[in-house]
Amino acid sequence: MAIERINLLGVPVDICEPQNLESEVMEIMAMPGTKQIIFLSIWDLFKARHNEDFAECLKSAALILPISKSILRGAKFLKKDIPVRYNPFTAAIQILSIMDSHYKSIYLLGSSKKTLQQAEVNLRDTFPQLKIIGRFVGYYSKNAESSLVEAIFKSQPDLVLISDGIPEKNCWAYHRRNSFSSSIFLYYKDAFGIFSERIKRVKEKTFDRGHEIFVEILHNPFKIFLLFPFLWYILVLVWYRLFRKNK
Repeated sequence: MAIERINLLGVPVDICEPQNLESEVMEIMAMPGTKQIIFLSIWDLFKARHNEDFAECLKSAALILPISKSILRGAKFLKKDIPVRYNPFTAAIQILSIMDSHYKSIYLLGSSKKTLQQAEVNLRDTFPQLKIIGRFVGYYSKNAESSLVEAIFKSQPDLVLISDGIPEKNCWAYHRRNSFSSSIFLYYKDAFGIFSERIKRVKEKTFDRGHEIFVEILHNPFKIFLLFPFLWYILVLVWYRLFRKNK
């Protein structure tokens, strides 16, 4: 594989050039067992530093694509190779396009029934060669868990796209990795909301500037308190730069 995995404050991050994404996805698809592609935000990086379970989930992932500008700035500050930042919406579309061009299959997991149904309709219109071989709503009861896992195992989709309504998020597939034979799992919370046109995606200019956090704060003012862990991130970067140059 043509990716480079760096270590940022003890958390793995992959460097994958956009022109290599298709070949990387196809190589991952050819691997046996449960595989994951993870969109890594700065908040995920904070979580991985203090949550051993999530840290192990990241370490086992086949591809970790950074989506926060702060991750790139941190790598640059520590004089490491700088990763390529991905817009999760654009990356999801690219991955679905790859699947579509190679006539691959997908399983949809998450969201409410209406949102999932509309997202499926729009996906079929946009990606006509992409075979949608199953779907399961989010917010399901614990009693439905075994039926869901069995359905994914039997259908063996090339990709399982996970959206909102799955409490374990990225760790859902990791915790059940021994229950599936061969699929890629991708968690993108807003996937079906955007694909169903029920929610708006962040504008390209806003994302490119790294200002998407301000949009989140507008929707949830309590996220202003994320300023404190971000300040801690800056302090840790300085500490690593001064005292842990080889880490």
